[in-house]
Amino acid sequence: VTGGNRGIGLEVCRQLAGRGIRTLLTARNEDKGRLAARTLADQGLPVSFLPLDMTDERSLVRCAEYVTAELGRLDILINNAAVALDFETPALEVEMTVVRATIEANLFGPLRLTQLIVPTMRAQSYGRIVNVSSGLGSFSKITAGRLAYRLSKVSLNAMTKVFADELKDTNILVNAVTPGWVRTHLGGIRAERSVEQGAEGILW
Repeated sequence: VTGGNRGIGLEVCRQLAGRGIRTLLTARNEDKGRLAARTLADQGLPVSFLPLDMTDERSLVRCAEYVTAELGRLDILINNAAVALDFETPALEVEMTVVRATIEANLFGPLRLTQLIVPTMRAQSYGRIVNVSSGLGSFSKITAGRLAYRLSKVSLNAMTKVFADELKDTNILVNAVTPGWVRTHLGGIRAERSVEQGAEGILW
């Protein structure tokens, strides 16, 4: 689970591990990631931590190599990590550095990690890949603002469709899930759904 140290990612880790699934919680911030994994492990859940920066090729490769060498297999990949950097900025004013940073984390990271992990899933003839999307990336809901974030999620949805079609003759399923407006650091305290509810579709 990428971005597993808080919010929906942390809840997904909790629920996966609660089903007896050995879960690898990853996060860019090593201190926060280790604390989150230790908190779950102290509850008797099979959770361990691995540092992972979705914008760093070397970090992504190290993650894939760890999975192959230390775990031997990977059944489930949850691409959850994301940044939202332009929520208060009109599209005509958003800086290209912000657009690039958003797409690097929210699209290129999941894309590259999927490329690195699928060979392991092919070798074991099983895999489930879930990309955590957003209603802000739905064409039926696009309005003004939040351009960089919207672009990253629209592209993530397109990527999901392409990978799903390329893998349709395998036992590897690729889906995108919109968790809804969830009470997290990103969603805020006024959001209508709890993290438990936000995780439901991902786990399903």
